[in-house]
Amino acid sequence: MPLFRAQLPGGIYEVAVRSIVSVSTHEYLVDGAVRVIEMNIDTNGSILARFYFLEPVVPSPPSGMGASVVDKAQQFLTQAADKTGQDAWKKVIKNYPTTTHARTVEYRLQSRDDVNKLFEAADDAFRMQKSRSVKIE
Repeated sequence: MPLFRAQLPGGIYEVAVRSIVSVSTHEYLVDGAVRVIEMNIDTNGSILARFYFLEPVVPSPPSGMGASVVDKAQQFLTQAADKTGQDAWKKVIKNYPTTTHARTVEYRLQSRDDVNKLFEAADDAFRMQKSRSVKIE
């Protein structure tokens, strides 16, 4: 039986290739502050798999303000999040019951490239109906 298997920092996702109904990727903004690059694997089972990367939306600096100032502000916010122990840019964060997604398994990835690598592997398994494994550090 062909399987798609992804070994990820947050765990392992494995599904029978014959159960995959669709593989999709898209981007969207959350409250104009965070860009989400998301990939989904839908199956004829009862669980949807979401894999995503978050990046802050960096506005164009006002006239006269260099990009280094914006970068410095973003670095400050990341360091502040790290000090609280809530590594908001690296982990899946849910607030019960607001963001609880029934029958959804979620994996937070470290880069846009990781999302693309995962999508290419899942899409290949889906289209070719062959086993495929991918490992993302």
